Amino acid sequence: MNRPYRDIKDEEVDGYADLHIHTTYSDGVLTPEQVVQAAVDRGLKAIGITDHDCVDAVAPCMAAAEGTGLEVVPGVEISTAKDETEIHVLGYFVDWLDGTLLGKLQRIRENRVERMRRIVELLNQNGVPISVEKVFEGSMDGTIGRLHLARVMMQENAVKNTKEAFDRYIGDGKPCYVGHRRLDYTDAISMIREAGGVPVLAHPGSMGKDEYIPAYVKAGIRGIEAVHSKHRPPLRDKYIALAEEHGLLVTGGSDCHGMKEKDGILIGKVKVGYGIVKALKEEAREISAASGKIFRPV
Repeated sequence: MNRPYRDIKDEEVDGYADLHIHTTYSDGVLTPEQVVQAAVDRGLKAIGITDHDCVDAVAPCMAAAEGTGLEVVPGVEISTAKDETEIHVLGYFVDWLDGTLLGKLQRIRENRVERMRRIVELLNQNGVPISVEKVFEGSMDGTIGRLHLARVMMQENAVKNTKEAFDRYIGDGKPCYVGHRRLDYTDAISMIREAGGVPVLAHPGSMGKDEYIPAYVKAGIRGIEAVHSKHRPPLRDKYIALAEEHGLLVTGGSDCHGMKEKDGILIGKVKVGYGIVKALKEEAREISAASGKIFRPV
């Protein structure tokens, strides 16, 4: 398997890609235009736009990238579950204009809105006077999530930072936590494939349950995001080995939400060789052909 993500010299790689980036259409703080500019400034050849349960930022990113030489890979990140374990599945080269996909993602987002209203109600009952309208203001027309709420709580001086919001109030198992209805992982994988995309297991190190990987493969997963900002080298190498064991592609990206870290925005700080983009594109062509769809070039 071609491995351009390993530690090799720059001249041996035909450019680099950061394949896991969020925008203001989900829980990122950078607009599509700002994401594209940051990627261009960092000399990237391609970026993957992978907002949560939403593909609405793909077209604006493509428009912003015109004439820059930057390739925008249309993608999505879907929250799913197997048993009681939350799983995130990335979809690359999905047909972002497919009506069936858009309808299913819209229903997922509607469930998120209902969940957010319930969380805010619990916060109000626990003495945190947050307005749900204020939370929705920050989500544009895309996907609403707890990170939006945590930022508003910080702005309203209810907490010092977003970490405190999760640790005290809205994190899993905390007083104002509300679970949400997640797709079964098999349904999410099928949704991506039916839209001509390549399903990839996102940041497996943060989820654990590596024993589930054979089940993901059986369901149609085609890659593992081994290279990730939260995967230290030993963990990265572990998932590279698991990907090779199961005949899967290896992908990677920063998972940038736009927050300024002490060393700046994460875009491009975790990247893979452009050969990964080529491999994903070829896989997407095969999936599209098998499902009778026309591969939509980008």
